[in-house]
Amino acid sequence: MANSTDESRPMASNADMPGKPSSEARPRRGLALLIAVPLILLSGLAGLAALDTGSSGSGGDGANAERQEVIQDDTHFYGDSPPVYPSRKSRYEIETFSTKITPADMTGRGSWAIAFDKARHMISLTAGIAPDSGCVGRVPEVRSVGFPGLCLGDAGQGLRGTDFVSSFPSGIHTGASWNRNLTYWRGAAMGHEFRTKGVHVLLGPVVGPALRVVSSGRNWEGFSADPYLAGALAYETVVGVQVQGVITSTKHFIANEQETHRNPHRGVEATSSNIDDRTMHEFYLWPFQDAVRAGTGNIMCSYQRINNSYGCANSKTMNGLLKTELGFQGFVISDWSAQHAGVATALSGMDMAMPTAGNFWGDRLVEAVNNGSVPESRVTDMAMRIVSSWYQMKQDSGFPDLGVGMPSSVTQPHRVVDARDPEASPTIFQGAVEGHVLVKNTKNTLPLRSPRMLTVVGYSAKSPDFYSPGGGDLGEYSWRFGTEATDPREMQAGFGGELDADYSNIALDGTLIHGGGSGATTPAIFLSPFEALKVKAFQNGTALFHDFTSAEPVVDPVSDACIVFGNAWASEGYDRPALRDDYTDNMIIKVADQCNKTIVVLHNAGARLVDQFVDHPNVTAIIFAHLPGQDSGSALVSLLYGESNFSGKLPYTVARNESDYGNMLGPDRAEGEFVNFPQSDFTEGVYVDYRRFDQQDITPRYEFGFGLSYTTFEFSNLTVQARRNASLAEWPTGAVVQGGQQDLWDHVATVTAEIRNTGDVPGAEVAQLYLGIPNSPARQLRGFEKPVLDVNATAAVSFTLTRRDLSVWDAVAQRWRLQSGRYGVFVGSSSRQIHLNGTLQVRA
Repeated sequence: MANSTDESRPMASNADMPGKPSSEARPRRGLALLIAVPLILLSGLAGLAALDTGSSGSGGDGANAERQEVIQDDTHFYGDSPPVYPSRKSRYEIETFSTKITPADMTGRGSWAIAFDKARHMISLTAGIAPDSGCVGRVPEVRSVGFPGLCLGDAGQGLRGTDFVSSFPSGIHTGASWNRNLTYWRGAAMGHEFRTKGVHVLLGPVVGPALRVVSSGRNWEGFSADPYLAGALAYETVVGVQVQGVITSTKHFIANEQETHRNPHRGVEATSSNIDDRTMHEFYLWPFQDAVRAGTGNIMCSYQRINNSYGCANSKTMNGLLKTELGFQGFVISDWSAQHAGVATALSGMDMAMPTAGNFWGDRLVEAVNNGSVPESRVTDMAMRIVSSWYQMKQDSGFPDLGVGMPSSVTQPHRVVDARDPEASPTIFQGAVEGHVLVKNTKNTLPLRSPRMLTVVGYSAKSPDFYSPGGGDLGEYSWRFGTEATDPREMQAGFGGELDADYSNIALDGTLIHGGGSGATTPAIFLSPFEALKVKAFQNGTALFHDFTSAEPVVDPVSDACIVFGNAWASEGYDRPALRDDYTDNMIIKVADQCNKTIVVLHNAGARLVDQFVDHPNVTAIIFAHLPGQDSGSALVSLLYGESNFSGKLPYTVARNESDYGNMLGPDRAEGEFVNFPQSDFTEGVYVDYRRFDQQDITPRYEFGFGLSYTTFEFSNLTVQARRNASLAEWPTGAVVQGGQQDLWDHVATVTAEIRNTGDVPGAEVAQLYLGIPNSPARQLRGFEKPVLDVNATAAVSFTLTRRDLSVWDAVAQRWRLQSGRYGVFVGSSSRQIHLNGTLQVRA
């Protein structure tokens, strides 16, 4: 296989190791015992799914392309991604940023110092073999020193593939809550369940994809199309999970924006995300920076290529950006089967291969160290990072037995480990409530007030007919990967790299509480919307009709309201075929033609267009219900009846037409001269989502940050104040700590405002701060607060601005730059509903 690397010269195959010592060099003796532990620590034993990685070469989807135009060898791309390699010494210091820093080496900075020292004692020891379990990834134990190994588990919405666990609101649902505190407690509750089950590493949160490609299959796992919002919620998630002593694996590093061509397949390499340096720092790296600052113990490198170098063999991103610029202290793990080279991945900064050592590490890595291709210090650094993360989370004391609640199959006799915590129930419920976004409400449709009759229609109202780990191999697969409401064979095709299968846009067999793939959940119990509505109707004596099967339902004309449920399905492995579907749109219109108060509820795993029906006079309420997790039904009913108030805001933009998204509507495909090496050019730079709509003066249907409430709010009394004695020097000068140079986090200004509840019921409003930074997009989110207000109550909100918040990345100086000039300050309830304006003058 031809391995794309970020070196300026070709990288030989693993069998022909590059950097082979000269005839004067001496082979190293006795290394097999010395690096036994590091090598065992570098690989896991269990995988997510068998992925076809194919082999490089000519051929692929572009058989009709003219031969002379087709690039046949990846040497064409050498140098696209600048090489950044550390010295072969373990503690090599260089001068940069006016500060001494150690690139790509675990340094034991700050709170990691004690953990770093403890890890030193484990590097030269042997290890045993870990037993089988339901962990999706395993690191074997080292019995002689009491290291139990590591169990890795999916994912960022809750633990998957076991029993007696919860389904938390998905990433996109949490993003719609715009609630830092709630996100922290969600993380803490998830961490508790992972810990109770004996899982050391939670494979989440997701901040890549960053929702650049609107139809990307995994957007639902991430928080937002804005890096500030995504980063803020990733920070809270990392802190919340890790307070329970569970390591977070923040993923997928980096610019992993589409499922199409995500892996090499049938002679075609994975797609390359081609991205400039400023865009990388200001958009895609931003939320990872927040996660590193929060102390994430692990980063997962991604499947695709970045500037034509594979994510897990990219020294620029791992050595340069992550371990040097951001001062990352933990370990880098490959996504499952994302390793496509041996020496290149080791030298580029990857620390652990998953699910196994495969054909590249293991004995091959021993050989590489013995022949000098990989410095011994690099392998030592890998093990140090892994074990230090274990110590840092205090997993060496009081942690449950490895995988104690993770049986290989729950259909076989096993120990019951109930990980659910009753004290987390309010967090799960409130998280489900706050991620619902009300975008239309006319004719006083909502809240419902003692209706005599309701008609409920649509496939997404009820629970799937099958929810069980039984039913043969396909049934268990469906349960494990969240395809109960659709055909699991579609996901299998997607995991197999099939680009042109007939993928579904909706899940016709039931409601969605999560999307599909490794981020799915397997809750002990969940409540569908119809189940909750039926209980409510029974308690109130409300007549209730329902039809979940008809494409053109018939409605009793005396219904007080009709509720139509649809969804927008998305899954790992393939991208969404469209942002709307005729079946659901026609069903909505058919009901609205008969019912003068039609409520549309869409469980959407990403942006969903509504312009086919939004202006129908009888479509009087629309709710983006996203993916609420196990409390889907109870949360929705609480909102419909006004027991809870809507406070969710869109974490992305809903366009009027598909074309409004431009080149970011769908994934890039292999074509033309790049038929063997598909290219995805991020030519839009940082102008993604609302920034693009502002730049192009496109009016969206519902803008980023938009969401209605049952009450109203008034904004007033804006103040903008530079912090006294804060350094406004053009360049930061601080030492590199976790998250980058220390003074990037200095507070340089404060913005305050007041919000008053002017309506008739209590409610929460998200006050959003946008800045107009010189030589940048017109507005960029740089703060948000969510006060809860009683009727007529007023709350003061305060936004603290850091040096990073005001800076731009200077690609020439390779540093964050604080520009002199006038900064626009905008406070409002969405990216386009700006209620207060001001300015901040910076004299750097």
